[in-house]
Amino acid sequence: METNEENWELRLYIAGNTPKSKMALSNLKKYCEEHLKGKYAIEVIDLLVKPQLAEGDQIFAVPTLVKKVPEPIRKIIGDLSNEEKVLVGLNIRPAIK
Repeated sequence: METNEENWELRLYIAGNTPKSKMALSNLKKYCEEHLKGKYAIEVIDLLVKPQLAEGDQIFAVPTLVKKVPEPIRKIIGDLSNEEKVLVGLNIRPAIK
């Protein structure tokens, strides 16, 4: 079944394999599976490995989630534990259950 909805490109900036980084990635994957199933790509960037990449998206704190596509670009800082805040921040309308 084809949909005309866009694929979502999400970039999660972390600094090492910290509990907060793991929590942010876990929460992000959960929300994407619930609300964007099959329509998303998550790129995880560890700034301890590639610190030069922080400049491109103007990252000042970690973890930070950047929604690249669809536009507008949005950023959410923190471990993404507040689902409502993350969905509103990404402009995702929760699936009606």
